[in-house]
Amino acid sequence: MRRVALALAAVTWAMPAAGQDFHQALQGYYQTSLTAWASDPVLIGAVRAQNATTRVFSADQVAALDRSWQAEIGHADQPTIAPILRNPAADFLRGQVDASGGRITEVILMDAAGLNVAVTGITSDMWQGDEAKFTETYGQGPGSLHVSEVEYDESTGRYQGQISFPLVDPANGEMVGAMTVGVDAELIQ
Repeated sequence: MRRVALALAAVTWAMPAAGQDFHQALQGYYQTSLTAWASDPVLIGAVRAQNATTRVFSADQVAALDRSWQAEIGHADQPTIAPILRNPAADFLRGQVDASGGRITEVILMDAAGLNVAVTGITSDMWQGDEAKFTETYGQGPGSLHVSEVEYDESTGRYQGQISFPLVDPANGEMVGAMTVGVDAELIQ
């Protein structure tokens, strides 16, 4: 616990001077590394397929899915989580995490409702639709970008920033969902 507190103090102390540099580094990483694979047909197809189902979901249905997801965390039986964690799009994303040399800590692929389509690891909830990673990207249109502050992420056990952006189908320019990529704060310069 003391080590975490010391590490947090060091990061917090360094952030005012380095915060802008980190923000710029994340934007640069988005341009040079993420845009190359963010519109892969596997991802676009997975989001489109889920949108075909979830586009008619009511707020109550979305909330019920989110509650089911949260209730399954830590249990062996995960009927809501397993299909999102184990599908071709999630496999593709895990390949990108592996290829990043440790820079990418996690990826969350979301549909047009803000629900997880594919994840590289279990997230704390299924519905991202009320969070900046979705509202400041999908809600703002193509070309928008949300870069978070550096925070300690319990699910990855690392200090990370998140780059979030809308997912656009390159075939027709239609916005179909959003993606969030967690990036290790110590490995991005």
